[in-house]
Formats: sequence, structure tokens, C-alpha cells
Amino acid sequence: MPTTHKHSRKMTIIWISAIVLIFGIIVIPSIAKRLKSDQVVDINRMAMTQDAMYPESKLSYIMGEDGPRKVPDFDFVDQNGDSFSRDSLLGKITVLDFFFTSCPTICPIMSSNMSQLADEFNEYQNIQFVSISINPRYDTVDRLAVYKEKYNTATDQWFLLNGPVDEVYALARDGFFMIAKEEAEAPGGFEHSGLFALIDTNGFLRSSIDNFGNPLIYYRATITPEEKVDDNGESEQITLLNEDINRLIEETNAKN
Repeated sequence: MPTTHKHSRKMTIIWISAIVLIFGIIVIPSIAKRLKSDQVVDINRMAMTQDAMYPESKLSYIMGEDGPRKVPDFDFVDQNGDSFSRDSLLGKITVLDFFFTSCPTICPIMSSNMSQLADEFNEYQNIQFVSISINPRYDTVDRLAVYKEKYNTATDQWFLLNGPVDEVYALARDGFFMIAKEEAEAPGGFEHSGLFALIDTNGFLRSSIDNFGNPLIYYRATITPEEKVDDNGESEQITLLNEDINRLIEETNAKN
């Protein structure tokens, strides 16, 4: 009996060793290859969830607790005094940001980038550009019109919006998870995110996917394509946004 027990134990060890050897030969090189090419992604990540739901898309849907995040209801007025609401986004590819006309720092760069994009896509009637003032008490319809003329007189596809201050802040905070608030110590008295949001024709937030399978969510708007890299080493993303707008055009055309 002792001999039989030892033999059985020896066979178990041999089998375990064989399994470990096979794992090492087959699986480990595969993992190493994926690590080298940045293909290893946690299956619980948000991007994997959206990719499983929308495998046909080249762009990520930004996922929330209840699924893809959609721009919530709002109803403001543009620089012409016309109503501009969430419904105005439907059927259009939209690039959106938050700004204020008296901003002494990042807004001029953001507006220049927005103007450049508007010029590049001026022939596409299903693309629009939206800038929402976070200082609507000062940024009246007339001031927004003057600001728009300063940065771009050629396009009628760029809308600068004024809305009730509480509703603007709620939209930025709860709809986009962006910073938009009065801040006495900030340049110009307001703090806000220097980002562009990309919205598809159904009102869903979209973005590129990075090398790890994660959505970028938003695009840096404070660096010009000509500048390429800022003083902090951050790269411009307007070129990427331009490419992603074209991807959305292709996606929209394919569905129609």
C-alpha cells in the first residue's frame, strides 16, 4: 500500500508539472505578445462594455450607469436670439465646449481651434459647433454675436449659447462632468474645462479609444495643431478630433 500511494503521488506531481509546462509554452508567450502591443485590457473596463454592445463602431460610446451617456435636456438661446435646445443636436454631428467671452487665458485658443474646425467642415450641413457661455449674465446675445464675428464670420454652423446660469452649470456638471463655475481667484473670475466634446447625431457622447481600450472621453482644446505640444508636454488633440469627426461622418452615412 505505501508503494502504491507513493506511485500515485508521483504521477500527480508529473501531471501538474506537465500542465505547468504546457501553460508556459502556449499561454505565456501569448500574454507577452499582447503586453508588448498594449492589447491587454481589463474585461471589466467601461470601454470593453461598450465595445461588446457596439462592436461595429470605430468610436467609443461614453458609458454611464444606465448605458451610453446622452446629452440631457436644455433650452438656451444662440447669438442670433434663436432657441437652441437638446433637440437642435439631433441629426447633427456636434463639437461642444464651455467658454466665456472675457476669458483672458484658454478661451481664445479654444475659440481659434473651434473656428478652424468650423472652416474645415463648412461644406457639411450635418455638422455644427456649439460654445456655451459660463458667464451668461455678461455674455448677452449681442456680446456673443460680436465674439462670433471676431473669430469666424464665414460659417453659420457655429452657435454661441446663453442660458440661465444655474442651468448652464448643471449641464456642464451633470451632463458632461466638466468644470464650469465662478472662481474669484481664477483668471477672469471663472474656472472651466479646456475640452471639446464630440456628440453624434443621436445626442450620444463619443470619443476615440486609446491603446488600452479606454475612451478618451474629451479632446484637449487648449493646444493648436501648429503648436503640437504645450509647455507641460501635453500633445494637441484637434487633429485627432478632426479625424474622429470624419469617422462619425462615415458611420452616419453607413447607417443612412
